[in-house]
Amino acid sequence: MIRELKILICDDSLIIRRTLKDMLNEIGCKKIYEAVNGVDAIEKYKEIDPDLVFMDIIMPEKSGVEALIEIKKYDENANVVVVSSALTQKYVKAAISAGASEFIQKPVSSYQVQKIIDRL
Repeated sequence: MIRELKILICDDSLIIRRTLKDMLNEIGCKKIYEAVNGVDAIEKYKEIDPDLVFMDIIMPEKSGVEALIEIKKYDENANVVVVSSALTQKYVKAAISAGASEFIQKPVSSYQVQKIIDRL
């Protein structure tokens, strides 16, 4: 049930976090958590054990790729979607190597978010 999915949004931009949270609320997701950087993302992941993570790549303290590597070491089945405006070939390769489930280019659309939730 969509309502029961636990989703973690990791982005240093409050605007991006709010936008994603609003989109998720619109499709019925109610258990939404936020992290403001890579270090916070790892801590929150371990604390809440989310079903899905939306992870920015470029963040302070620890990048999204670094956080993804640590999350996958902790939980090899983690479902992490990279959401970034910096999806250059270098970042895409790094995220694939780290174990990203898929990628979304910013700005994110409600349609993209809905498709990912439907796949869960």
